[in-house]
Amino acid sequence: MTDRSTEPTDLARRYGTPLYVYDLDRARAARRDLFGWLPEGFEVFYAFKANPHVDLVRALRDGDGPACKAEISSTGELAAALEAGYAGSDILYTGPGKTPGELREAIASGVRTFSAESLTDLEHIGEAAVRHGVVADCLLRVNSAKAGATTSIRMTGTPTQFGIDSETIAGLARELREVPGTSIAGLHLFSQSNARDEAALIGELTHTIEVAATVEQELGVPLRLLDIGGGFSVPYAQAGERARYPKLRTELEAALDVHFPRWREGAPRLAVESGRYLAGDSGTLVARVSNVKVSRGKKFVILDAGINTFGGMSGLGRLLPVSVHIDADGERERASLVGPLCTPGDVLGRQIEVPVLSPGDLVRIPNTGAYGPTSSLLMFLGRPAPTEVAVQGGEVVSVSRIEHVRTPLTGERGDG
Repeated sequence: MTDRSTEPTDLARRYGTPLYVYDLDRARAARRDLFGWLPEGFEVFYAFKANPHVDLVRALRDGDGPACKAEISSTGELAAALEAGYAGSDILYTGPGKTPGELREAIASGVRTFSAESLTDLEHIGEAAVRHGVVADCLLRVNSAKAGATTSIRMTGTPTQFGIDSETIAGLARELREVPGTSIAGLHLFSQSNARDEAALIGELTHTIEVAATVEQELGVPLRLLDIGGGFSVPYAQAGERARYPKLRTELEAALDVHFPRWREGAPRLAVESGRYLAGDSGTLVARVSNVKVSRGKKFVILDAGINTFGGMSGLGRLLPVSVHIDADGERERASLVGPLCTPGDVLGRQIEVPVLSPGDLVRIPNTGAYGPTSSLLMFLGRPAPTEVAVQGGEVVSVSRIEHVRTPLTGERGDG
């Protein structure tokens, strides 16, 4: 009889390792939960940077209940969104360095909503829109001067490439309103990622609402759409459950009633964005132990999955520190968990608690549905990308791998 199991280690025996398994049912459950924590009528943009796998993003759009919209920041993510069935009207294009070429491609694909990070970025969006004979709805991204809470990853309050400094809005208001090819549709404020707890999340989002109300007055333009950002939390390569936010709806409603009294009538429409919360607990990474060695009294467990497969962004330290948890029972010991790459930076955990392992053993790393292959050093040393399997309802939906292919180009590329 053919083995039809969708248990991750069984799939690894069939398709090899390293292997990611994405449970689409869990992604839909996360979508349902997130909408449930929010006030009625909120929109949710899924941040493709967390995981652009087409089956995963399709699961966040399809099925029962409200659908997520798409937040992207590249033409590659645009292609994934269109392949997954998103219409251009359901896409928010963000990022501080949009090139003329990608703006043209986005507008030609039907994208009409952009986050503008500066006056010049707004002008670039307008130039592309004018060439296509359309008007782009733009959310001004605002870099608030102050924070509402201390969070794990701060995105505002310091000099940054992201957003227009809030204290400069009043002086720029006229110029911002008059950029040809654009209409100021609203604001985009993203101040944090992975809030440490519900109080921190509420503090930041309610502060964001207050800032948005002030900016609306300074702009002299009624907001049609207000994206207040995210910060919804899920463990990263650690055992645990997605955060719960039982007080969030009531607190947001109270803040909105004060600062935007017509919000229940859709003035403005309201949105949040999320990547890791929606995708994080859908994924399990399965790796195989290649070798176990002892060096000067310290044990090293060497896997066939390293920072080329998972956690490559952890090299930035504060952004995604990796200290993985292997999902297994039995006797445990302390060892460094490392990958197969020829660099001392290929470390998934230094002297952490792991099961007693031997070459050939399979290990499972939970909560790896976000910031996996596409945020890792896939091309480094030319090792094959991990296999990715999407499952749903106990059935395999797809099996795929990103391939490294060098494509010859002819001609000149122009202005990008």
